[in-house]
Amino acid sequence: MGTQYHIRLPVTSSINDAPRWKQLQYDIDALLLAINKEMSPYIEDSSISRFNQAKNTNWFPISREFLSVINTAQSVSLDSQGAFDITVMPLVNLWGFGTLNKTSIPSQQQIEYSLNQIGYQSLQTRQQPAAIRKQKPELSIDLSAIAKGYAVDAIGILLEKRGIKRYLVEIGGEIRVRGKNKQNQAWRIAIEKPTTLARSVQQGVLLKDGAIATSGDYRNYYEKEGKRYSHTINPKTGYPITHKLASVTVLNKSAMVADAQATAIMVLGEKQGKVYALQQGLMVYMIIRSEKGFSVWHNLHHDILMP
Repeated sequence: MGTQYHIRLPVTSSINDAPRWKQLQYDIDALLLAINKEMSPYIEDSSISRFNQAKNTNWFPISREFLSVINTAQSVSLDSQGAFDITVMPLVNLWGFGTLNKTSIPSQQQIEYSLNQIGYQSLQTRQQPAAIRKQKPELSIDLSAIAKGYAVDAIGILLEKRGIKRYLVEIGGEIRVRGKNKQNQAWRIAIEKPTTLARSVQQGVLLKDGAIATSGDYRNYYEKEGKRYSHTINPKTGYPITHKLASVTVLNKSAMVADAQATAIMVLGEKQGKVYALQQGLMVYMIIRSEKGFSVWHNLHHDILMP
């Protein structure tokens, strides 16, 4: 997934527990390798790479786990009216943020061509046996805005199956927690200031059982001829986002769902993002660029906000 993972377990253990923890580490690594083998577009023979390379409309068998990610993605796409779209990969590549490294600005003709290759409605799913297929042979999918959240949830479920009820799992900024921390308090999660300077905290959040995911435009971007191009592409226009929303954090029971919803709101922008969040009953924390720096809009309960 192109990033590291961190796990915190507030438990006491002795040297006799070493084999248990070693086995757990092995199982977590094996789980992540299996997820990458299915969902990484950077692995040539991964399931997603083979699906993307197949220029046909045949059913493509996938695992039930892979299908659960696709189902969630399609649900968020529908709820957000296409703001979240895992078929946006041709546009991501076109703008130089995908598997193809380039920083030249595409022409309007290239953008329109890529727009004709995408569309979540052109991706079909089959529940039994699990499979997906394209209605457009050139369709391809990119799970970068949901796969890390899925992996976080998958590790959490693995820990719970091993009887571990208190933990924090983090992959690439997407976090899932259960229970309390080592101090027997709610886990303290930092929402980062959306700046390219030294990392600093905008707001602390107290979380016991749930997940949190952030999407922003302040880390992955490039500048060309004085103009800033964000890695977040609007699948409706074909262009990188240009609104004032700098970052959005979503709280949910599932890190996978929060991951996708945060991306959807980032595409929608401040005004439409608020409407979507309120319609879906989401808990969100938005940081918006203003003339004086940043302003904030959120609907989080005051008791989970750290002073």
